[in-house]
Amino acid sequence: MFRVFLASLVLISFALPGLALTSKGKARKRSAIRAAATKSYTASNRATVPIRKASYRTAYSRTVTTGKRRRVAYNPWSAPTYADSTMGDNPDGEDLDVRRDAVGALGPLNGAIVVVDPNTGRVLSMVNQKLALGNGYTPCSTIKVPVALAALSEGLIERTTRLKLSRYQSMDLTQALAKSNNPYFAVLGEKLGYDRVAYYAHLFGLGEKAGLDIPGEHPGTFPKEPPKAGGMGLLTSFGMEINLTPLQLAAWVSSIANGGTLYYLQYPRTEAEIASFTPRVKRRLDIESLIPEVKPGMMGAVQYGTARRIQAITDEPIFGKTGTCSEDRTHLGWFGSFTEMGQRKLVVAVLLTGGRPSVGPAAAGVAGEVYKRLSDIKYFERLDAAQSAAAAAPAPETPLLTAGQTAAQ
Repeated sequence: MFRVFLASLVLISFALPGLALTSKGKARKRSAIRAAATKSYTASNRATVPIRKASYRTAYSRTVTTGKRRRVAYNPWSAPTYADSTMGDNPDGEDLDVRRDAVGALGPLNGAIVVVDPNTGRVLSMVNQKLALGNGYTPCSTIKVPVALAALSEGLIERTTRLKLSRYQSMDLTQALAKSNNPYFAVLGEKLGYDRVAYYAHLFGLGEKAGLDIPGEHPGTFPKEPPKAGGMGLLTSFGMEINLTPLQLAAWVSSIANGGTLYYLQYPRTEAEIASFTPRVKRRLDIESLIPEVKPGMMGAVQYGTARRIQAITDEPIFGKTGTCSEDRTHLGWFGSFTEMGQRKLVVAVLLTGGRPSVGPAAAGVAGEVYKRLSDIKYFERLDAAQSAAAAAPAPETPLLTAGQTAAQ
């Protein structure tokens, strides 16, 4: 028995080194496979570069160093969140106080700001002119305001009308605008139908240039039929297949701020052009009686809804509508807004593009910062005097949109 036991020990002693070598060999093989795979992936990802600052990271990926290892972190967004948004801008003719404060409010974010005097249609500043005048983007939830005015004009709803959205939820217009409720506006889209939505959209200037002879401006687009994916519900809840520019947003928000006049936006660039500036009316929208129906929802967005972060920035009376969605791997954050106190009115339209931080609430925060900075330098006192004087010369009226009038009429 002892001899058998001793023989077994001898066999084990010879086998153990082999087992150890086999285990080490497998570990080395696995390590080599991982190293080769990492090398191959890094070489194939041409967007992989080390970053020096987060604000200048590449659109698709960045290299992260963890101890002695380097790995690639994938970024799903095709546009950077941070950039120099003033690059290529020509500020000639702008109100330099407004431009300085708009640029300061935008900071390192990748986006555009358009500031307009809604009583005249003059563009006071345009930060990131290439983006503001370009092909445009999906308007996201900013489309809800024109849709609401269309439904009010057609007599489909009143401000206090509650629409049943589910077994347990109903909502009125003020709540739906403040909270940016998609089902509510999808229901309105189905009730209105494509023809009526398109009619009012074009009256508000969608699909046409907002400016008068502004070089480089694109007209955006409006679809010729309901979107095949989502239909009227997605068209009217966040503007699917519509391309809106920041300039167009500023134009139709101005028409709400001033009581129904859709001006050609003008961008005077020289002292002579500023001295000879004359407002030009594109069309009159007979929505004056309907504007009080949407303003509570636009103020509600600022007070307790999707734009409520403004409350921590400024106490200016601001009315606005946010928009958040994504398009072609670019996240979008919109905010169209105006402030008013008596004759004093100012429109600020903001578009942010980039990664996940580019959302409507963030765009609202940028606009709030613009209003705050202008208030700090007492800009609104100057504006109040100028606009009170301008109010003595009312714009000529060409009624095209009458409350209760349908597209067929």
